[in-house]
Amino acid sequence: MKENYKIAIVGLGYVGLPLAIEFGKKFSTIGFDINKNRIDSLNNGLDETLEIEGDVLEQVLVSNIEDLNSGKGLFLTSKSDQIKDSNIFIITVPTPIDKNNRPDLSPLFKASEMVGNVLKKGDIVIYESTVYPGVTEDECAPVLERISGLKFNLDFFCGYSPERINPGDKEHTVSKILKITSGSNPEIAVIIDNLYNTIITAGTHLAPSIKVAEAAKVIENAQRDINIAFINELAKIFNRLDIDTNDVLDAAGTKWNFLRFRPGLVGGHCIGVDPYYLAQKAQEVGYHPEIILSGRRLNDGMGEYVAKEVIKLMVKRDIRINNSKVLILGFSFKENCPDVRNTKVIDIVRSLDEFGVNIVIFDPWADPQEVKRQYNQLSVRELSPLDKSFDAIILAVAHSDFLKLNISALRGTKSIVYDIKGILPKTETDACL
Repeated sequence: MKENYKIAIVGLGYVGLPLAIEFGKKFSTIGFDINKNRIDSLNNGLDETLEIEGDVLEQVLVSNIEDLNSGKGLFLTSKSDQIKDSNIFIITVPTPIDKNNRPDLSPLFKASEMVGNVLKKGDIVIYESTVYPGVTEDECAPVLERISGLKFNLDFFCGYSPERINPGDKEHTVSKILKITSGSNPEIAVIIDNLYNTIITAGTHLAPSIKVAEAAKVIENAQRDINIAFINELAKIFNRLDIDTNDVLDAAGTKWNFLRFRPGLVGGHCIGVDPYYLAQKAQEVGYHPEIILSGRRLNDGMGEYVAKEVIKLMVKRDIRINNSKVLILGFSFKENCPDVRNTKVIDIVRSLDEFGVNIVIFDPWADPQEVKRQYNQLSVRELSPLDKSFDAIILAVAHSDFLKLNISALRGTKSIVYDIKGILPKTETDACL
């Protein structure tokens, strides 16, 4: 039987918005974000993350909060007092790392404080943000207690259901990905599990505790990070042996249980971040994680490695490095996605800058203003008919748009093409990762 849930989603980014859409189809749902411009854009049918189409928004959005009295629909707001009548709060804010690769939980704490101001007896607060084991109960719940004056697991309850959003993936959408759920006591755990089962067609997995659910999330991406680090290390070895890494992987991939990872830059707000959360908690309890951190160090160094390999190839072609023209294709953290947070392409840019190279960055997916805001006025622009005779071209992100690009027309007489992702025909490239 459908319960009288009134749901508030706090944070409307890549995770929160798709979730709010699905809950809005079934329940009275309010989507909150501190960014008023984000709310205005969404109310006008524009999702700048490109995850949700305008017609999908139109079907579920309501223009007035009173319209939610019908029992379902999604109302969007940047006013925190408008979520006060909710009884289920789902927090989906980012959990980044700082410049020293340490977890930054400040967005999570600020969201908890905001929810604490409107928390009532019987309410449930569910966290979806990636954290290390213990954050929900040991760090967030005390914030809720302090602000609300209520007692955790007596007056209000918590849950954790880690996000599994894959930005840019139109096939594995939120409702089609199996969801881990958990609660702060057995009864609440079942309520939370049943709640998610109303929108997740792929089903749910009820974890025995919140800490187990937190740990499961953080190791998912740490495992991928380590596997990609292994392949990146192989790429470095095979480069010295003058062997094509992708040829080796294609051959090895004929074995049924070979894991088909590919070399590349490993950034973004999941794989490039989550291992540091697990490492932080491990070190707090007196264990230094060797494999996790070594894999992250290797992946963090791939941008600089690519830049130096390109410089070496240019030197071999007798191309003058200082004032040379280098085109970088792609800046977002992954293919066919506008998200530039924690992109590792910036490491290539910074490394090439040290050699006095003139860099042009072209990315049809990335928002130039967002790139400027996040990366200190760095310029991403369109290519023009005058753009040609580049001394080096680096394909950094495998956007499908680049397969239609006439690479040959952009090359200089002695130029090199370095294909990090291995998507271009070998006849058009000089090297790949």
